[in-house]
Amino acid sequence: MSSMNFGQKSFTPRAPAKGSFPLDHDGECKALMTVYMQCLRRHQFENTKCRQQSKEYLECRMDKQLMAKEPLSKLGYSDFEDKKSKVDES
Repeated sequence: MSSMNFGQKSFTPRAPAKGSFPLDHDGECKALMTVYMQCLRRHQFENTKCRQQSKEYLECRMDKQLMAKEPLSKLGYSDFEDKKSKVDES
């Protein structure tokens, strides 16, 4: 029997789709993730009560290039940006 290989395709890696990101294998943001998870448990997983911790965790991931940099407003934290800009103006 002979083996025929017609037009083998080569695999070209590409960046993950928005919303998916690499795992934090080195634990660079693990402390912030732990604080966020503790907050969720404390508040019976009502995430609105842990938005500050969630924001800090996402900022860590962006800073460590574990996810694409995005404006906080695109991630649902526009109210935090407004507070920050008001503090900067003072």
